[in-house]
Amino acid sequence: MIESKTIIDMEKTGNNLRKYAYENGYSVRDIQQYLGLSCPQPVYRWFKGIILPSVDNLLLLSELFHVHMEDLLVKQYTKYTYDCCLATKANSNQFVKRMQAYYSLLVA
Repeated sequence: MIESKTIIDMEKTGNNLRKYAYENGYSVRDIQQYLGLSCPQPVYRWFKGIILPSVDNLLLLSELFHVHMEDLLVKQYTKYTYDCCLATKANSNQFVKRMQAYYSLLVA
């Protein structure tokens, strides 16, 4: 079965945050003070895509930049394949025998 999963692209989100800050004329220090952060390191780490802002900080940033929270985040779609029933009959029989052997060792 193939499924797709949405995750946040941290690097592109960081670039996006930096872009909005620049376009709105805010420095890292301005953002730090607006959010009440004790140091500017988290803002730099957001811009580099190392970490993401908390939901609370995303909300405040969206208000500061006059955009929706979702506009700050960049989505990345990944596809992955999984199948829980790939075992052939032969493999299935081997598995059952192996499990029986493990069980007999545990019970002994």
